Amino acid sequence: MHNLSRMASALLVCSLLSLPAVSAEKGASGGAVATVNGVAISQNLANAFMAEQKAQGAPDSPELKNAVREELIRRELLVQEAKKLGLDKKPEVAAQADLARQAVFIRAFVQEFIRKHPISDEQLRTAYDRVKSQMGTTEYKVRHILVEQEDEAKAIIVNLKRGAKFDELAKQSKDPGSRDKGGDLGWSSTAAYVKPFADAVGGLAKGKYTETPVKTDFGFHVILLEDTRPLTPPTFEQIKPQLAQRLQQEQLQRFVMELREKAKVQ
Repeated sequence: MHNLSRMASALLVCSLLSLPAVSAEKGASGGAVATVNGVAISQNLANAFMAEQKAQGAPDSPELKNAVREELIRRELLVQEAKKLGLDKKPEVAAQADLARQAVFIRAFVQEFIRKHPISDEQLRTAYDRVKSQMGTTEYKVRHILVEQEDEAKAIIVNLKRGAKFDELAKQSKDPGSRDKGGDLGWSSTAAYVKPFADAVGGLAKGKYTETPVKTDFGFHVILLEDTRPLTPPTFEQIKPQLAQRLQQEQLQRFVMELREKAKVQ
């Protein structure tokens, strides 16, 4: 099966890195864009909202500024109504507000961390060379059947030896992504698979299937190697953005782990 990330704590980092950078507009930062029932809506808030809309593709225009002002007025009206009902005093509402506040500070920190710790071209080139070496020089066209128990996989192998069609037997696979395609996983290098699976694929001759079940964390596999072809790796420029994001994630993750190790947690 294809590799799954084992850096569970990096999920937060990944999601934050994918967010658009939002910064306050340069220019006037004081004053208010409107006052609603005596409550001022600050220019800073409007600037932040404008920046967020432009980061999502909205063109900067007087119409956008007016729309943002109107949206903020309506939001303030709803906030005031919520407070009249005492909703701001409810523990669950306060907790949600705290979570939202945390997310804002974390996003701002992540953006500042990335700004202060840029990934160099040398680091990107090194990462590219490492990825190329891991990919190898060959792509494999693979089918597999994934089952829960080893005995099930052994029974499938017996049926294959008796002449059963692989794509028919694949209907009993528990892999929903390939089950309805005859077990087809398409073309890929062995770097895309977990090690036991990759080792099995690399050891097969074209047209052959594994005659003993292959165990991974997902279950037991019967693997068929349909074909091979020379691998043409993507160019450096093609995957440079993905490499930069990965290195940023790894760099930030190391920093978070260092903080966690130093923290006094009771």
